[in-house]
Amino acid sequence: MSEVMSAMLSCKHLWKVFGATDKEFASLSEDEKNNAEALKARGWVAAVRDANFDIQRGEVFVIMGLSGSGKSTMVRCLSRLIEPTTGSVFIDGQNLLKANSKELIALRRRLMSMVFQHFALLPNRNLLTNIAFPLEIHGVARTEREARARELIDLVGLSGREEHYPNELSGGQQQRVGIARSLASDPAVWFLDEPFSALDPLIRADLQDELLKLQTQLQKTIIFITHDLDEAIKIADRIAIMQDGEIVQIGTPDELVLQPKTDYVKRFVRDVPIAKVIKVKSLTSPLAHNIDIVHSPYVNSEQSVEEIAKIVIGNQKPVVVQNPTGEVIGMVKPEAVAEVLAGIR
Repeated sequence: MSEVMSAMLSCKHLWKVFGATDKEFASLSEDEKNNAEALKARGWVAAVRDANFDIQRGEVFVIMGLSGSGKSTMVRCLSRLIEPTTGSVFIDGQNLLKANSKELIALRRRLMSMVFQHFALLPNRNLLTNIAFPLEIHGVARTEREARARELIDLVGLSGREEHYPNELSGGQQQRVGIARSLASDPAVWFLDEPFSALDPLIRADLQDELLKLQTQLQKTIIFITHDLDEAIKIADRIAIMQDGEIVQIGTPDELVLQPKTDYVKRFVRDVPIAKVIKVKSLTSPLAHNIDIVHSPYVNSEQSVEEIAKIVIGNQKPVVVQNPTGEVIGMVKPEAVAEVLAGIR
């Protein structure tokens, strides 16, 4: 239980088998449960198969896979929008699957929020009242909820558009409203189910950047669903790759690319350049006493080598490294970056 309590979200032996009741599934042997053909013969489909993982507070945990891999079913089981067949889900130490209807509503209001691919904004409400809507449902006074909404409008970069209606906003702006609305109640766990997949590539990239900026400020526990490996690598602390309802590997982006455990994962990541997944922090060395930190370029420790290669190699001498809060933590040398680009590291 101590491990469960230390994680913000803990998932143990979670199954979702469509077509089977809890008792029917529990009556099977372990061999039968893990035999896809045996389940299929009964008319059952195992969309999530014996999932086990812990997500730490403030972690961005990405669940990804191809269409039909079970990733969206997984996130709906974790939030109990779909009832799992068996297993346990603890959020902030509380067993979500043991909660009755009233307790579940209270847990969702206090701990969880979701953003989906489709924005689902209320067309008859402007931007301000769309964002304030969850607080209105919670009974928060109008002055307080609109003040909170204005804070979030500023946070997602939409100041000046408070009176605009959804049909007056671009797709990217609408999704920003959806993100702001999901943050109105200050959730501890933030579920995002392919939130950017319907957007154009440039808008999508901008919103990924915005999400990372928001996470630096807010430090939410994020469960992010995507089928896009580039997106996963860009935003994730860790990635879980699913295949046919099963999690086949969990690891940091560089672990998945450099140490794939199955042929499926190898195929999944084989075209990813190493420089895209190795972070500056893994190349950072202690700051030399003679480096000019006033005039030196700065790079972020969480950037990839690909992102900072031109800056560092173009500088022809070590560049100062800062962590996301702006603290100087060391330097990165041009030769270290060059080794990654050449595939030596």
